[in-house]
Amino acid sequence: MSLKNFAFPRKGHFCGSVLGLALLSIAASTQAGFAFDVQDKPKSNNPFEVFFSAYKSGHKDEAVKALRYAAEQGHPGANWKLARMYADGDGVPEDDFAAYQIFEKIVRDGVDPGSQNESYVADALTALAGYVRRGIPDTPVRSNLPMARDLYVQAASSFGDPAAQYELGKMLLNGEGGERNPVQAARWFQLSAQKGHANAQAMFGNMLFQAGKTVQGLAMLTVAFEHCAVQDKAWIREMQEQAFSIAGEADRRNAIALAGRWGQGTNIRLMAESN
Repeated sequence: MSLKNFAFPRKGHFCGSVLGLALLSIAASTQAGFAFDVQDKPKSNNPFEVFFSAYKSGHKDEAVKALRYAAEQGHPGANWKLARMYADGDGVPEDDFAAYQIFEKIVRDGVDPGSQNESYVADALTALAGYVRRGIPDTPVRSNLPMARDLYVQAASSFGDPAAQYELGKMLLNGEGGERNPVQAARWFQLSAQKGHANAQAMFGNMLFQAGKTVQGLAMLTVAFEHCAVQDKAWIREMQEQAFSIAGEADRRNAIALAGRWGQGTNIRLMAESN
């Protein structure tokens, strides 16, 4: 089916774009779509109250039923949470394709500029980029690195999503889906790092170190290690320890002091650009 047969609604940042049409080309073969099968309407008039109450008490089946009902009523937050539950296998069987389809709906529905729902669209767009980047086995979603890169650009530039900025930086640094561009990669890492993304701080810190800004690089690597997720500690620690092993004692002391100031809220961009 031709891409020209598809178009996003005239709403928000993502509507009518060529990128949106390309994304819908993947969904074209699944026109049946992901349909919610809601048997019963939640007893409360507020399905979110039912969801949170059931979720916190461990009654995941009831929570999912309420969430599906809210999603059918068009609540972007409910759709987003349901997609996340399928992506993580939280209360439902893990199903990346089901998550993909819901994320795709959130992006296709769009959002009014400045709306409080922008964050849902940004996260959904970033999630879609990840799925397109690696593909989903046994589904129509195939790995397409150029498209993934373009999707990250949309989320990183239109919405300023720090996760998208980090992933885009990696693709640019490694030449995934297009030409390699370390300068642009550093720019996206820095933007993401300023928003507290620990992995981006590690990558940007290492690039600063390699570029001769020893103290700033060591300091940012230290901040990254202190704030990163458990699953990322190993590779960030290795990067940090390798840099510290090369640096002199004075630089190491200054870096630790600088990291402490960053931890107290000193502007990362200004510190990184200082001599």
